[in-house]
Amino acid sequence: MYRPGLSDLEAVIAISRRASFRAAALDLGMSATALSSAIGKLEADLGVRLFNRTTRSVSLSDAGRQFVETVAPALDSINGAMDAVRSRQDVPSGTLRINAFAEAAREILSPLVLEYLRRYPKVHIDLVTEGRLVDIVADGFDIGVRVADLVPSDMIAISLGRPRRFAVVGSPDYFTRHPKPIAPPDVLAHQCIRVRLPNGALFKWQFEKTGQPVQVDVAGPITLDEANLARTAVLEGFGLGFFMEQTIQDDVATGSLIRVLDDWTPAYPGLCIYYPGRRNASAALRAFVNLARESRFAHKPESG
Repeated sequence: MYRPGLSDLEAVIAISRRASFRAAALDLGMSATALSSAIGKLEADLGVRLFNRTTRSVSLSDAGRQFVETVAPALDSINGAMDAVRSRQDVPSGTLRINAFAEAAREILSPLVLEYLRRYPKVHIDLVTEGRLVDIVADGFDIGVRVADLVPSDMIAISLGRPRRFAVVGSPDYFTRHPKPIAPPDVLAHQCIRVRLPNGALFKWQFEKTGQPVQVDVAGPITLDEANLARTAVLEGFGLGFFMEQTIQDDVATGSLIRVLDDWTPAYPGLCIYYPGRRNASAALRAFVNLARESRFAHKPESG
């Protein structure tokens, strides 16, 4: 007799959350085919369809919605009980899931994530990078990494220290054909590489000097949604770009890009790791938080 396990129930919750078998399979670390087969067996055992599937979409059936509404709280209780037991571990183990945008992941990988794995080899870290802002609790993550002012107010946050700056750059070839801007309004006369944010909005370039903020809605020949693509377009001389300083500092150092408006781009709050204030945090989570706190990057007090 087929008996569904916790993994089957967690699969249903993951699919309902992501509205996609493929995305849920990635979250669960399995193939979409294996996930589809598991759900098929569960539906056969229950005698009802939990999901309505088309080639373009996945949604809960009425029975599936009722099932999720009943199962989700029970799974939360079970996971809470497991967290309570894990919190008593002497040696951190298990899986720690972290969500970050790509640039933040690159910044913390060596000094924090890899150092953590050296200290705690029984822990597996699942680091997921994506531009969109996610609810780390609803999406099954233990830790998020974001710029300080994007951390939800109900989370505990630890600053990783390093302030961040934007930089306006262009290629030497571009500046042989165009004068360098002296003040933010000057960029309106330039070709600029536009960037689309994860929420679909176009990013407006942010400047500030002596407490005077200036926001410029630039125009240009192309709109992109990924920093490396925008960097390539700027290196090829298609226009000015607006980047986080760390992204293009090597290009500036080698002369491949020229920085302008430096006095209009002050430092902003740096990265934070953040996590929910669970009463029974796992030993793995506690160890990561402690490492972040003692890290040479973390110099500001914990908040939240």
